[in-house]
Amino acid sequence: MSVERVLRMIAGAVVLASVALGTFVSPNWYWLTAFVGLNLFQSAFTNWCPMMTILRKFGLREGGSSACCS
Repeated sequence: MSVERVLRMIAGAVVLASVALGTFVSPNWYWLTAFVGLNLFQSAFTNWCPMMTILRKFGLREGGSSACCS
């Protein structure tokens, strides 16, 4: 998987989890949803996201299509 695909998967999972936690545990969890949204917004302008740096250090490759499935 590429860095971009994993990044979208992580962001989506964190948003879904924080909305569920905000609904069933405490509304303060909505701050995590806002943080992820703000980070996605700023990355649209700066083309930089901290999670992408972390994923690259774990050896994920940049863009392109998968060798087996595209």
